[in-house]
Amino acid sequence: MRNFDTGATRDSDESKIDFEGFLSPKALKRFGEYMQKNRIQADGKLRASDNWKKGIPLEAYMKSMWRHFYSVWEKHHDFDHSEDQEEDLCALFFNVQGYLHEIMKLKAQYDGRSF
Repeated sequence: MRNFDTGATRDSDESKIDFEGFLSPKALKRFGEYMQKNRIQADGKLRASDNWKKGIPLEAYMKSMWRHFYSVWEKHHDFDHSEDQEEDLCALFFNVQGYLHEIMKLKAQYDGRSF
């Protein structure tokens, strides 16, 4: 139990997910900027921000993850910490979270749960 100077009380937060502590607002902002820039499709149309939730095959995520991981890894060894490296990291993050989303969706379907 937590007791505040004001007299208010709350239950303990020790077992609760600490998103504020686990996540970097600067990294998430940079990722959001990357995603916004990539909403513009080759045909010039604006894709919905949640378009990826419609489903992208795991194989597509995996191939893209490897390409972007390789690029990040190569730049790491060349000490190239340019804007391009940020783009690759954002792309890698997109693919990792998309792959995780699809795995969790498949697991929920297998278990008969909604996702």
